Amino acid sequence: MAGGASADRSETAGSGPESRTTLETYAELVRLPNLFTAPPDVILGAALAAVAGHEPPPVPVAGLAASSVLLYAGGTTLNDAFDAPIDARERPERPIPSSRVSRRAAFALGVALLLVAVVLAGVVAGGPGSLAAGLVALVIVAYDGLLKGTAAGFLAMGATRGLNVVLGTTAAGGVLLQSPTRVLAVPAVVTGYIAAVTFMAARETEGGNRGAVEVAAAGAVAAVVAVGWSLVTAGPSRLETVVALAFVAAFCWCVGQPLRAAYAAPVPSTVGPAVGACILGLVLLDAAFATAAGVRWGLAAGVFLVPAVGLSRAFDVT
Repeated sequence: MAGGASADRSETAGSGPESRTTLETYAELVRLPNLFTAPPDVILGAALAAVAGHEPPPVPVAGLAASSVLLYAGGTTLNDAFDAPIDARERPERPIPSSRVSRRAAFALGVALLLVAVVLAGVVAGGPGSLAAGLVALVIVAYDGLLKGTAAGFLAMGATRGLNVVLGTTAAGGVLLQSPTRVLAVPAVVTGYIAAVTFMAARETEGGNRGAVEVAAAGAVAAVVAVGWSLVTAGPSRLETVVALAFVAAFCWCVGQPLRAAYAAPVPSTVGPAVGACILGLVLLDAAFATAAGVRWGLAAGVFLVPAVGLSRAFDVT
């Protein structure tokens, strides 16, 4: 009797740390810091709708932001499920090759997250929302399962982020096609930037590939130029201009140093942090674009950098 009671207490005492370990494993699987880079895309899309004269209600924006988080989590989970054989050689510490999560469970979780995301988008934004979320989910699956490592794959990964911005516009209904060209161009800029970063990330483990770093740097420069062009054409107030330029400066500082380090010594230990910085930097880029619709839009997007950076100290971004 005494021995049984002791065993029961031991099992109870061990359940807490084990639960925490399980949560940490799944946080690692879904790239927890990166999840906070998804809502700024949606907020940017909502801001673009506002610029086009269609002010979106806050509830659909929040719901679509949550949908974007689920889409991102589903994408990273499926990414690791598809990449399990490669990760077993190159990244054995990841959840699946280290046997902390089964490959089958990862596939099931990834698909479930994508389906819930599409349903949620439909609930809060109707047909346009479910259509946009569905497109994001399809491109995610195409990238993870078929296109990764190809030229089409880099564009597909970029498109998931560009379409995520489009998803945000559905908070105000299907207004994207009624928008001016400068508004339509913003998702394309986001697509190009992330495609360039993905090109660098795909060569993270190779070493000595300075050209890949140059591509990512060129994407960052082009994005900064696009923000300037957006500000000139949008004609924001002086305050909006100052805030947008502050976000641009923060973006340049955030990605500039890691990219310089990766260019100087293109090895996994420098390229990996550069990839992570560029992913987190997208929050600042989204905020800079969104500020053209009003400072509140920029701040709403930019605030997500705080949890993203904080959590990146505990979990890998790439």
